[in-house]
Amino acid sequence: MNELHGTGVALVTPFTPDSEVDYAAWRRLLDHCIAGGVEYLVINGTTGESPTVHAEEKAELLRVAREHVAGRVPLVYGLGGNDTAATEALLRSADLAGITAILSASPAYNKPSQAGLVAHYQRLADAAPTPLLLYNVPGRTASNLTADTTLRLAAHPNIIGIKEASGHLEQCLSILARRPAGFLVLSGDDLLTTALVAHGAEGVISVIANALPGFFSDLTRQALAGNFAAARRALFELLPLNPLLYEESNPVGIKAALQVLGVCGSAVRLPLLEASESLKARIRAALAGTSVPAA
Repeated sequence: MNELHGTGVALVTPFTPDSEVDYAAWRRLLDHCIAGGVEYLVINGTTGESPTVHAEEKAELLRVAREHVAGRVPLVYGLGGNDTAATEALLRSADLAGITAILSASPAYNKPSQAGLVAHYQRLADAAPTPLLLYNVPGRTASNLTADTTLRLAAHPNIIGIKEASGHLEQCLSILARRPAGFLVLSGDDLLTTALVAHGAEGVISVIANALPGFFSDLTRQALAGNFAAARRALFELLPLNPLLYEESNPVGIKAALQVLGVCGSAVRLPLLEASESLKARIRAALAGTSVPAA
């Protein structure tokens, strides 16, 4: 799975002001990220507002992406849920032609045990027609895939890696220290990318790369090449901007940044609200005050 080394982008889903999917902006975003040099694109993840994008919209977003990207970079598709049987049925019925891997977040709200998480993911991996990436994001799911559970799941032949967004560095290091050969560890936190790559991680699935694909993919490549001084300098440039992207929840902040850059609008769907004018002004100032290029 060398295709998934480097920087993947957890793409936003652009909306019009009246809350329709903006497919023209979707195509601009795809081109913006590819022109910036990212290694792959992630469609229908958390940053794509997957809970409020309807099934027919998800299918159309995937169709348009496949057609527009036309093989220029690999595509990863987000598909998960807190009903194992329903998610399994989706995996078996969805048109996943041309998809390199499925990214599946742990069930939200149910709060399964570690044994329940193992059973859930094993069932999905058995059903998935493409390789499966685990996605551990306790801040959204209220459950944590421990290192031991991740490593147990890593033994499944169709589970190829994990997007680790727990923020627990020791847990990430434990996975990196004991993982089987070929099992990918991808940072789910932009600011931890260089730290995890320094200990063997293969890259990142990034939020900030929606807006700054060239800058962030170069940062990640510098880290992967062992040029940590350069990667560190670049990462430190992002410190004023990064917390603003999450201040009013993700993807509210990154959509405001994309609006400043003219890629897409800042509209989100309820229960999220569009970025406040105060936040938009601070994001605009943070972007203007950096040497970071837009692509």
